[in-house]
Parts: sequence; C-alpha cells; structure tokens
Amino acid sequence: MALMVVKFDLKKRVKLAQTVWFMYWFAVLAGILVLSLGLFFKIELRKRSELMDNNESHFLPNLLITMGLIACGINAFGGKVCYDSLDPLKFAKWKPVLKSFLVFCLGFNALLVVTSLLCFVMRIPLQFTLAEGLKNGMKYYKDTDTPGRCYMKRTLDLMQMEFRCCGNDNYRDWFEIQWVSNRYLDFSSKEVKDRIGSNVDGQYLMDGVPFSCCNPSSPRPCIQYQMTNNSAHYSYDHYTEELNVWRRGCRDALLSYYGGIMNTIGALVFLVTVLEVAVTVGLQYVDTSLSTLSNPEDIESESEGFLLEKTVKETFTDIMAKMKSMGKGAKVEEGGEEGVATVS
Repeated sequence: MALMVVKFDLKKRVKLAQTVWFMYWFAVLAGILVLSLGLFFKIELRKRSELMDNNESHFLPNLLITMGLIACGINAFGGKVCYDSLDPLKFAKWKPVLKSFLVFCLGFNALLVVTSLLCFVMRIPLQFTLAEGLKNGMKYYKDTDTPGRCYMKRTLDLMQMEFRCCGNDNYRDWFEIQWVSNRYLDFSSKEVKDRIGSNVDGQYLMDGVPFSCCNPSSPRPCIQYQMTNNSAHYSYDHYTEELNVWRRGCRDALLSYYGGIMNTIGALVFLVTVLEVAVTVGLQYVDTSLSTLSNPEDIESESEGFLLEKTVKETFTDIMAKMKSMGKGAKVEEGGEEGVATVS
C-alpha cells in the first residue's frame, strides 16, 4: 500500500508542477546563499589564519562551498524536470534518470543535515586550535625582524584592539613570555641583566602587556608596565584597582565571534535543508502523478501521487534485501575470480 496517496487531475498536476518549479528556483538561490556563507566564513578564517594551529579549521567552509555548488546544480536540474513535466513528450526523456536523481537528492539532504550539525559541533575543535595558535603567536610577537614572523606583532595588536581582549586566557599570559625583542633591551642595564639571569630560559620576563591591551575607555592613563608593583604607581593596588587593560582573553573573544558565525550558518543551512526536502517530496509527487495516469494516452485523465510506493517498513525491508543481495553478488564474483586464478 502506497504512503500518503494524493489524487490528481490535470489542473492539480499543472499547479503542482508550477509550484515545485518555483520552489526549485528558490532553492537555487538558497544554494547560492550556502555557497556565499562558505566563502564568507573562509575569508574570515583566513584573516587570522596565522593564529590557527592547523588548516583543519577550513574543512567546514570548504564543505559549505561544495554543498552550495551541488545545491545550485541539482536544483537547476530539478527545476528543468518540473518545467518539462508540463509536456508529456519532454518529460518522457527524464523518466529513466529520475529515480536515481531522487535517490541522490535524498543522500544530498542527509549531507546537508550533517553539515548543519557540524556548524554547531566544530566549535569544540576550533577552541583547541585557537588556544594553541594564539600561544605560538604570542611567542613570535617579538620576532619583528624574523622572515615569516615579522607580521605577527601587527596581527596580534590589531586583533587585541578589534576584539578588546588581551592574551590567550587573560592578560597575565603576557607575563610568562618575552614579548620585547632583544634589540630593544639595554643589556648594560642591571635590571635587564637581573631579569634575564633570574629566568631559566634566559628570557626577559616582566609584569607588563603590549599597548594593544589598553582599554581606551579607562579614565586613568594606561598602566601596562609593572602591573603588579603597587609602589611603582600612585594610588594603585593591583589586587583591588580596576585595571585599565582588557580582562577578557582573546581565545574566548575569537571563539565567541566564530562560534556566533557558525551557529548562524548552521541555522540557515538547516532551513535550506527543509526547503530541499520539500522540493524533493514535490518532485516525487510530480513523477508518481504522471506515472499512474489511469489512461496514459489521455493527459487529462486522473492519477494518484504518493510519497512511497509501499509503507515505510516495507520500503526499509526492500532496501535491506537489495543491499544483502548486492553483498552476496559481490562475494560470488570474488569467489569466481579466485577460482579462475587457481585454475590458471
């Protein structure tokens, strides 16, 4: 027994074909939207690719671009099929490939669901990628004369000012690395010698942060050096004083920014998936309503359209049976090849 049977006459079939045709071209625009979102996300990631630990973060935008291109292609094809369905002679040429096309659409819709879920799930690996990338980037902040790293200071400064953040987890991360280049240190100074000598790795560490960590909204001039030395500043207590540097870590700020983009893209891709499922169902009804004409020679005769030729349970059983038969056929072929090889 067919599932979700709907009776059609000529007028209803024409209206169905026109509606699905319109929806398919709307779905083409949705495919362009997915493609555009993928390109936008890829560009945003590339802007700060130096602060990413690997290239795996580009997997999601690449997937979105691919899915957008495929969506444009299959929806344009589906629209053409619906347009030709108004003419039985033109529609006849699509009949041999239509069932395979519908199966492909089902698989594509499943991939769209996976893509939508990945937009929400990929936030987790992105967090670790940013943490490691920012940590390495901060180490190279001072290497303004080193080829391949000379841009890192500018990148980090612009990022900290744009996202109003400081350090990886917080501003104290800058206390643990040498972020001032040796060329700007006076090695004849006792303070410099003492700081370098007191460090196992011979680094010049200090309780200070780059200027880009300063909060311009603070009424007090920025205190970015000797931040833990109360005696170095008038009327200052770093335990109770409201610091005039950004307290938020850049990992959290970037994760919030990119996470917001991914959540928005995920929601939009899910809506596109709903549209794709709708046009796939519509095309199935167009196909079945034309295949079940009570009088194939009379285009005005009544017909029935349905979602599935059998019930869900029967359809699933048939699919499993076909998969098993295909598996057995493959084994038989392998066995035959082995027998031929033995004889020869």
